[in-house]
Amino acid sequence: MTIAEKILAKASGKKAVLPNEIVMAKVDVAMSHENADVVLRSFRDIGIKKVWDNEKIVILFDHRIPAESEKSATTHKRLRAFVKEQNIKYFYDMKEGICHQILPEFGHCRPGEVLVGTDSHTTTHGAFGTFATGIGATEMAGVWATGELWLKVPESIKITVSGTFKNYVSAKDLILHIIGELGSDGANYNAVEFHGETIRNMSIASRMVLSNLSMEMGAKVAFVVPDEKTISYVQKNSDKNLETILPDEDAKYIKEINIDITNLESQVACPHSVDNVKLLKEIAGTKIHQALIGSCTNGRLEDLAIAAKILNGKNIHPEIRLLVIPASRRIYLEAIKNGFIEIFVKAGGLVLNPGCGPCLGAHQGLLAPEEVCVATTNRNFKGRMGSPESFVYLASPATVAASAIRGEISEPC
Repeated sequence: MTIAEKILAKASGKKAVLPNEIVMAKVDVAMSHENADVVLRSFRDIGIKKVWDNEKIVILFDHRIPAESEKSATTHKRLRAFVKEQNIKYFYDMKEGICHQILPEFGHCRPGEVLVGTDSHTTTHGAFGTFATGIGATEMAGVWATGELWLKVPESIKITVSGTFKNYVSAKDLILHIIGELGSDGANYNAVEFHGETIRNMSIASRMVLSNLSMEMGAKVAFVVPDEKTISYVQKNSDKNLETILPDEDAKYIKEINIDITNLESQVACPHSVDNVKLLKEIAGTKIHQALIGSCTNGRLEDLAIAAKILNGKNIHPEIRLLVIPASRRIYLEAIKNGFIEIFVKAGGLVLNPGCGPCLGAHQGLLAPEEVCVATTNRNFKGRMGSPESFVYLASPATVAASAIRGEISEPC
């Protein structure tokens, strides 16, 4: 069996399951951010007074922090009251950061478990060998009530990666390349497994990039096969027993893809879809108005480090805005210790509080009509970052930093 099949068999109390089989799976972790307010309304409609397990529900604020409107402030207030009422053990208020960074930092991502979240990029946590997937608010209300969820066992795709990255080419370029090749529905409701020496050599942060963006090719879940690096990271943050689940040697896949990244070049996803991927050199010189480094895709310490290396001693182009958003408070503090924040500020950048910010067009860094942004975020749909007449290009932290200096999409060098 594949990883997805094994985890769902365990979660549903079966010895084995088959692709496309419907199972009732027990949930280990249920995460919601501000949209827990929508979940709450459905939960109240069910009529159950208490959640199934107050230690398996995680609620946090990251999308609209600090509150940008009375509506958001009221949402926060209502959820804080619910957390107290239900004695939810794991509540992270606005100070901590983005949900997909907070869950691993606080030990909520563990191999072999089922994790569901009311956010599409919950696939991020597959980087830890977790069956992690996004669900709707009504489904989550059912999980809050019962601790279980109907799931169809996904068919699996095996992606094996070999070779060594060129300088300034990274996991972001790799996953954009894959999405460009497969298309936005190329892994629709499939489980993706990332294998190979290149993946094993990647940092945890880089692995998270792959799992995060796999959702943009339709993946239901996206695993990095857990190894010693996975276990070491998880054990630092969780005291729970771990059960690492690996695919069988004779596991059946609907597709197997082999990629050698030795000659991979910098990639950019062009407006207005993530699978509209081109080589950077094909669009180099495109004028920009804003550059954004951050998000649940690329707001981790290694991302800030590469950006700081490129920006150190330089100034951003006088006609553009550079926004830097660490993915979490912990990362922010580490970036301060390493001198990265000083570099960004001296270069002319604006460092914002950890959170989602412009990525979802909430209240920070929005674009006016005809403006262009190059960002490390994970979506570039029309209106995603402000005006529907603006344009968002997705790229690696190295590319965004280099572009911020030159005022146009540029190759890092």
